[in-house]
Amino acid sequence: MRTKPFPKVMTYGDKYGPAMQIKDQAEADAYFELCVQHSMDLAACGRARFFGKTREEAEAHERTNLGYYAAYYDHETRLRVERLFDCKHPIFGAAKDGAPTPEEAFAAGAKMATRSDEGGQESGEDGKEKHHA
Repeated sequence: MRTKPFPKVMTYGDKYGPAMQIKDQAEADAYFELCVQHSMDLAACGRARFFGKTREEAEAHERTNLGYYAAYYDHETRLRVERLFDCKHPIFGAAKDGAPTPEEAFAAGAKMATRSDEGGQESGEDGKEKHHA
């Protein structure tokens, strides 16, 4: 089990890949703490503007990322990760509620592609991206 803080620069795979292998609640809790601290550290030093500045924001950010990342794995892994880390996919919801159909997944992706929120991007009428500060 990892006990050292994460480096400032790492890939999503380096950060969330090990979480997909965890099967023990105590290990998941310790790993989640490292993830949250990493998120808060990045926000504090200004390296990543969308990371959680407060503990609550960092926890929400990490649960969203873990839920998203787990969807790239098989259904059993996704169920386990969602249970251990109390997370779910930010678009498709919890794995226990079933997987989306290909049509539902496509529609959700299309909707997200044109969604605008803080820091997000939105396509204008001309099809070009609009950038938000």
